[in-house]
Amino acid sequence: MRDAHPGPGMNMKKDKSTVATRQRLRYIIADYVAVNVAVLLFNIFRFFFIGKHDTPEGLGYYLMSETLVLEQIFFPIGMLIIYGISGYYNNTLEKSRLSELNQTVSGAVIGSLGIYLLALINDPMSMRRHIYLLILILALLLFGCTYAARYALTSRTISMLKKRKLIYSTLIIGNSPRSRRTYNTIKKSGSVWGHDVVGFLRIPGEKDAYDQRKVWDLEDMEKICRQKRVDRIIISPAKNSDDTVMDILNKVFPLDIPVYIEPDTLGFITSNIVLDDIMGLPMITLTSSRMSEWEKNVKRITDIAVSAVALLLLSPVLGILAIAVKKSSEGPVFYRQERLGLRQKPFKIIKFRSMRMNAEENGPQLSNDCDTRVTRVGRLLRKYRLDELPQFWNVIKGDMSLVGPRPERAYFADRIVKQAPYYRLIHQVRPGITSWGMVKYGYASTVAQMVKRSQYDLLYINNMSLSMDIKIFIYTIRTVIKGSGV
Repeated sequence: MRDAHPGPGMNMKKDKSTVATRQRLRYIIADYVAVNVAVLLFNIFRFFFIGKHDTPEGLGYYLMSETLVLEQIFFPIGMLIIYGISGYYNNTLEKSRLSELNQTVSGAVIGSLGIYLLALINDPMSMRRHIYLLILILALLLFGCTYAARYALTSRTISMLKKRKLIYSTLIIGNSPRSRRTYNTIKKSGSVWGHDVVGFLRIPGEKDAYDQRKVWDLEDMEKICRQKRVDRIIISPAKNSDDTVMDILNKVFPLDIPVYIEPDTLGFITSNIVLDDIMGLPMITLTSSRMSEWEKNVKRITDIAVSAVALLLLSPVLGILAIAVKKSSEGPVFYRQERLGLRQKPFKIIKFRSMRMNAEENGPQLSNDCDTRVTRVGRLLRKYRLDELPQFWNVIKGDMSLVGPRPERAYFADRIVKQAPYYRLIHQVRPGITSWGMVKYGYASTVAQMVKRSQYDLLYINNMSLSMDIKIFIYTIRTVIKGSGV
């Protein structure tokens, strides 16, 4: 869910943009303090367990030793990194106590093993006989202290939702009896906690259901979302028409607002789907990938790390290619073109120029194997996908990922949508330098071929995982080595 905003009477504009950040900061501070307490208690236990309480130096001297002071400083920081990578801080306003329990347990286990490998493994030989007990005690302390702090913060948020001090503006697309049933189901299930259905958008061709709540036309969606500060959208049409839903999604994705839909509404993507819920009501979220939060974080960290290393190590190659492009024909070394990215947000993709200048003076055109616009050097670059190396910079900037759907120009995206309305679903995730469509299908020279290739990208989105990314990356390397890029 997006940043929530407080109830009436409060500075909504200020709080709407800061409440999620403040909540995230509270969790981070609480975790840091909790881990500090856990490590301190563990070291006190170690002191008495190994019998050092009989020594003249005493507990204070033991705790102030250089090794333990360093542990007290760096272990909490390390645990915060673990919690961050796990995705715990990604969505701080929609936590449940059950998921929080699971995340805290896994974090405590991983943290305990990490601390053992970094510190406890150096304990005296006499202590190693009790290492399993020490790890268990450390895990219990990390879990107990951390979960207690998190439980308090999460309970506070849930209490604010119940008291409607924290409100999420919800807009339902559809004004049919089915749309009203969706609203009533949310209300009866208790999901009305913190939820304020600001109104309904009528879908052309639907029969309106009478209600006192506000009803607007679908064309007014962007204006209503802005005026009402909508935090989430529920699509609930009268009929299960994929074309209708896709047309709505085409308008919704650019708004960067979480979109939910009932499981039986969108037939062709529900066979391999991850269900979410709106405080109890089963829904499918259409604006986030199937990856877990920790996978999303690892994917992004890997994107940045690999791209930075690649640009550094390949800098001599990039320099040679730049010289070759410059000498091959008149024009700039790099070619920048606007593509559609995450949430259909336009960005400038950067590649080595592989065509002559003014190659599209007659309008947008797709390339093919016999394209006379491609330069001699450009043909070699495209064969081994070397023209795409500068896109590592797009990855670092956050416009792209190493692996993801192929980004297209708006001109061709609109034409693909006319033949395959589901195409807009690929904008749930960042586009990639390489994609399942590119390694399994390759370049497309017609819109019909682009439609066929997009089916691979949709398949990728429905099966997104780190292992899938690794598989595609290996296929890409094989494509580059074989020179089968064209």
